[in-house]
Amino acid sequence: MGAERRRVPAALWLLLCALVPARGIRPEQIDPLVYEEQLLWVSGIDGEVNTYRIPLITFTPQGSLLAFAEARKASQRDMGQKFIAMRRSTDKGLTWSPTSFIVDDGLAPDGVNLGSVVVDEEKALIILIYSLHFHISTSASTMMIESKTDGLSWSVPRNISGQIGVQPFAPGPGFGIQKRYDPAKGRLVVCGHGTLEGDGVFCILSDDHGQSWRDGAVVKSIPFNRPKRPQDFNPDESQPVEMTDGSIIINVRNQNNYHCRCRIVARSFDGGETLPVEHLYFDYTLVDPAVAAGALQKDGVLYFTNPAHELNRVNLTLRWSTTHGRSWEDKTVHIWAGPSGYSSMTSLESSSIEDQKFIYIVYEKGHKDYDETISFVKVHLFGGRDRM
Repeated sequence: MGAERRRVPAALWLLLCALVPARGIRPEQIDPLVYEEQLLWVSGIDGEVNTYRIPLITFTPQGSLLAFAEARKASQRDMGQKFIAMRRSTDKGLTWSPTSFIVDDGLAPDGVNLGSVVVDEEKALIILIYSLHFHISTSASTMMIESKTDGLSWSVPRNISGQIGVQPFAPGPGFGIQKRYDPAKGRLVVCGHGTLEGDGVFCILSDDHGQSWRDGAVVKSIPFNRPKRPQDFNPDESQPVEMTDGSIIINVRNQNNYHCRCRIVARSFDGGETLPVEHLYFDYTLVDPAVAAGALQKDGVLYFTNPAHELNRVNLTLRWSTTHGRSWEDKTVHIWAGPSGYSSMTSLESSSIEDQKFIYIVYEKGHKDYDETISFVKVHLFGGRDRM
């Protein structure tokens, strides 16, 4: 795996190196260019795995990239036995380790479901939170593993349901955040959703580096814990992002297309404790077929990826906003026109000019179906300005 790759020619790369603005980015400076793409996982070619889905990606405090996926053993269905698969790169995505299976649910009738990865930079700790038996609500558990070795080894799974309750909770999928700004600087915030009947945005919080967790902000579906009809209010999978003012924007899947075929956006001003309804809105620009999407804040710019189509999971598109999501630039980058599904983004925050230039995306990609592969994309944020 990983043999398929597309890269910018070396001559153009020399020009791209000069196209890096200082921090304090102006909208006209951003012109993303896909610099490199390669496949991380291909469904159906591994005897132990039928389908790879639900990609996550993050940087570690040591500068390594970690990519994760659900490795569904017997079918492409959400329910069933799975591994959690991981690959690791120490050269910013140029090369990757072989796949390792860091969690195995054995022969469980309903196994693991990814999940959110959250990096605690203060403790150089990587935490992965996932659900177990999510589709069997009478025995649902929220599980956590952690790595203190840059992803090379992982702890024994720990059940944190006793701290947050046994109601079904599916983190993410995507990443959790460690607050960099007040209020609640240093806090870990992970958001997810419930079952389709008891759906909504639910956040869990830790103020002691993942040792203990408690319930935080909630936006419940309507009617809650009742069967849903088309166009009922049913917020689902979510991605939190901390903005430079310390607020948290949560970009949410609109499961039943309430009000529009677009994204729901909620915002917390108290470190994930509450999500006031007066700050909840629908983002009509972010047309969406009801899917998990990627969001990332980098140097004051908010980036967003999803299959930009009202009905179908096709046309994976990158957008960006320099107004904290209040408006989006007219220009977009089409990463893949064909079948495409869930996506996740990351970047390395440092003073290095090299790290200011790039964001990194993993997404579900196919030619006939979106779950055929999981692909990795390295995007130069300023590379299109002098395209050859």
